[in-house]
Amino acid sequence: MNPLQRLKDGPIRRARTWFHDVPLRRLGLTGLVWRTGSFAHVRFLGHPIWQNPMDAWGIQEAIVEDDVDLIVECGTNRGGSAFYMASLFELRGKGKVITVDIESLSEVEHPRIEFVIGSSIDAEVVARVKARIAELQPQRVMVVLDSDHAGLHVLRELELYAEMVPIGGLVHVQDGCIDEIRLMRRDRPGPLWAIRKFVAKDARFEIDDERSRRYLFSLSPSGWLRRVA
Repeated sequence: MNPLQRLKDGPIRRARTWFHDVPLRRLGLTGLVWRTGSFAHVRFLGHPIWQNPMDAWGIQEAIVEDDVDLIVECGTNRGGSAFYMASLFELRGKGKVITVDIESLSEVEHPRIEFVIGSSIDAEVVARVKARIAELQPQRVMVVLDSDHAGLHVLRELELYAEMVPIGGLVHVQDGCIDEIRLMRRDRPGPLWAIRKFVAKDARFEIDDERSRRYLFSLSPSGWLRRVA
């Protein structure tokens, strides 16, 4: 390799990657969040989904690539995300969504969705979810955390729900951009803070960097965790 090529593959490439991942990404996200009201008007088959379409697409890829047959979602809200994931399962001919929220706001119904009402960190709710997993006996569980985004709450959810995924399985922690972009600074510490705390103390999980960075303007930096042990 000639010196110029080494330079392009070394400092120049690292500088370009940093520029994409830090200032460009944060500026772009700020514009997207401001312009869309944090994706408040995104719809899936007419239902409000409150998802960055790039993140929703990443979930679809994870379901297929990891052959997921059960998703535990914390944060139902109006049910659009659960409906989206259940619809993907319907297309695949298998799978269920167990979705948890502190109150019943959902506007959707689907035979592949089961609703659990209560705090995601309440011991009885966690026990109920675990019992249902034992009954269903899925092969591949994925956890999606999208409820209260306060750092301590997300950290507790990780401690309670991450163990539900098998070795090789995925946990998706949404909206870590709260810890990145100035527009959301009042809500810090948020999910990204919790992710870093969690992986630092639980060696069973590591950040799936490729999946987390696959789409530049994801709202969930370092948001895909893989169980490795």
